[in-house]
Amino acid sequence: MSNPLARAKYINSVHSLRQLPPDDGREVVFAGRSNAGKSSALNALTNQHGLARVSKTPGRTQALNYFEVAEGRYLVDLPGYGYAKVPEAMREAWKGTINRYFQERASLAGLVVVMDIRHPLREYDLQMLDYAFARNLPAHCLLTKADKLGRGEQGNTLLKVRKELAGRATAQVFSADAKLGVDEARAVISGWLEI
Repeated sequence: MSNPLARAKYINSVHSLRQLPPDDGREVVFAGRSNAGKSSALNALTNQHGLARVSKTPGRTQALNYFEVAEGRYLVDLPGYGYAKVPEAMREAWKGTINRYFQERASLAGLVVVMDIRHPLREYDLQMLDYAFARNLPAHCLLTKADKLGRGEQGNTLLKVRKELAGRATAQVFSADAKLGVDEARAVISGWLEI
């Protein structure tokens, strides 16, 4: 099966909304706690080892990183939240930027929330999902690092998460290392991007 995300290439790191590309395409934004495996998920989905930088130090992403998949079609990597060692003033400024991004960005086609299957639906995850709900945007949750649990535990956690989300977002198990759920997630994202 061909991978429509495989042509992804890094375009720009956006530190203020003035630097965003023209607001006339489609983009899918990725959000997640700093250690949830967001970079690994992006790399697995695009089948590129070093597209998104994987770091041992949580909180490295401190800009909106844009990856172009096709003309006017983007994957957007948001700064990780939760563990980022950044000053409070910077965190507050980012919060304002992210608020405006979600409220004003017409190109936004969907939100992917990446969360460790062992610690799903933490406060920050729910806050990100609230941004999508407020705008009636589709949202999809990747329960990453699923290879760390047995099949039964994976299934139980997925059922619990789906029940808690009650139709407001979709969810699936995912493992970048084991390539578990990669095709399923790719299909969702490609559909949102219309590629």
